[in-house]
Amino acid sequence: MILSEDYLQNLLDKTIPQIHSVANCAVVLEGSIAEGFGNSSSDIDFLLIADSDADLPTMPSLLFLDGRRVEVRTRSVRQLAEQFSAITTDARDHVGAVPEDLLNRCQRLLRSFPLRNPDLVAKVKGLMSFDDFQDTMREWWAHHARQSIRYALALRELGQEEEAAAWTEAGLLQAVKSWAAGRGETYLEPKWLPMQLDRLGDLPLCDRYRTLASVEASGLDPAEYSTAGVRLTADLGVAGAEPDAERITVARATGVTTWQTGDRVHVVRDKQDVFVLGDRAARAWRSVVFGRPLGSVVAVADASGAPQAGPQIAQFLRFGLVKVAWKGEGPIVPAMPLAAPSGPVTPPPSVARPIVTVGGAAVGGEEGIDLVPLPARRFSAAAMTLVWSNVLVENAREDLTGALDREQWSVAELSARRILRAALRGVLSAYGVNPLPPDSEVVRRLSLLPAGADTDEIRAKARHLATLTIASTAQGSAALTALDDFVALVRHTIGAHSFPSSFDSSDGWRQTLEIGYDWLRLGAHLDADLPIDEASDLLSSGGAQPHLATT
Repeated sequence: MILSEDYLQNLLDKTIPQIHSVANCAVVLEGSIAEGFGNSSSDIDFLLIADSDADLPTMPSLLFLDGRRVEVRTRSVRQLAEQFSAITTDARDHVGAVPEDLLNRCQRLLRSFPLRNPDLVAKVKGLMSFDDFQDTMREWWAHHARQSIRYALALRELGQEEEAAAWTEAGLLQAVKSWAAGRGETYLEPKWLPMQLDRLGDLPLCDRYRTLASVEASGLDPAEYSTAGVRLTADLGVAGAEPDAERITVARATGVTTWQTGDRVHVVRDKQDVFVLGDRAARAWRSVVFGRPLGSVVAVADASGAPQAGPQIAQFLRFGLVKVAWKGEGPIVPAMPLAAPSGPVTPPPSVARPIVTVGGAAVGGEEGIDLVPLPARRFSAAAMTLVWSNVLVENAREDLTGALDREQWSVAELSARRILRAALRGVLSAYGVNPLPPDSEVVRRLSLLPAGADTDEIRAKARHLATLTIASTAQGSAALTALDDFVALVRHTIGAHSFPSSFDSSDGWRQTLEIGYDWLRLGAHLDADLPIDEASDLLSSGGAQPHLATT
């Protein structure tokens, strides 16, 4: 150790009076200094062991004594016994799932230096054979190395050489940690790896690792580095990660569903996030066939109208929309122990506006895999309300023309107001406002919309139309023309310019039902609020009118 036992005992004497300690407890020094590493900035880590069944706090206490930071933890014998037992149980089930914090706590104790009550320390250390723990650490690191290298190989199939090299670097570190653990160097923290290798001696594998410790240090390009790293990983004893393109397959990601409205493809993740795909990304998505080798999926996609599909599929992989698997052994799930927790990447929300159109979410470009800036339920609810608002516009216009024909001026005024309010409900829905404000507030709530040429024009015209009066044929004709122009402006802005004339013909109504049914299916899948009760009937009928006889 870099500190003498006398110094440590003296520091402990200063520590004990400042904490709530248990009489006759054992005390050990653990961590990097106990391992023989450490430096002048390293913590002094004391673990106090109570010979009891108590539940002692997990959180450490920090003291500052003699210019050093002193960290004090406490555990009872029962707690330590449970930690060792948990490692044995978890390792038996799936060694890769053993929590790294649990391994770290047990490793630090097993390699600790006793300062008080050595008999109790020996009793606790005897709860687990160090040889067994060493084997667990070796297998644990090997599992992570195997997953990292397999993931790197998958990324190479997708043409992502730089990213593959980064995962090769991670896998190589994990592989050498596994190899070192098998030789007694079980300390988890990778920052002391150089000193661990120095302690193992002048061995060829150590020298090879030092040469490949990073892509930059190796002097190799990413492809060359990955090839050399995979070879060294195998030489370090990690089996099951040899290059074999046929074993890397495309796998379905749990909780991911595809929904298409018109030509627009949406992918929903965990019923929470909605991704909208541009045309090129959608072609790549449709080319994915689960269970097939990844390389062949890319080749088929490139040949069938989705060129350069590799980068697109790599993005699906990063976002957790698909997985890759090692044939016969399940999904490849790489991780970087002792780093920040990671998972599927969630990109910044799309800035495309409006957010929702009748044909699907707005997307930024052909290759876009854009995260819709609304939770999935609110997105589908807003989309259903958008469609229904357009139906209401059509219905109210029919009422308006009928009232004008009969010179029912009061009815015409109310119908004109319905057209305006229904159109504005569509505008607000398209920009993601859900739930909507009351109809009496929709004109004022246009203040929620972002500034822009179209939205500014909509605001100005809406304020004017809200004051329309109809008391004559001339006023009625002018109102109808103004409202038709306003609806055209709204539909252009929110991507509903092709919305059918729902009540002019059976074909128009059929098209309306088809549009509504697409969105209703997604809404039902996400348990979103339906815009009207009758929508459930459309769902149960499979998108058909419920009372029509079939031939």
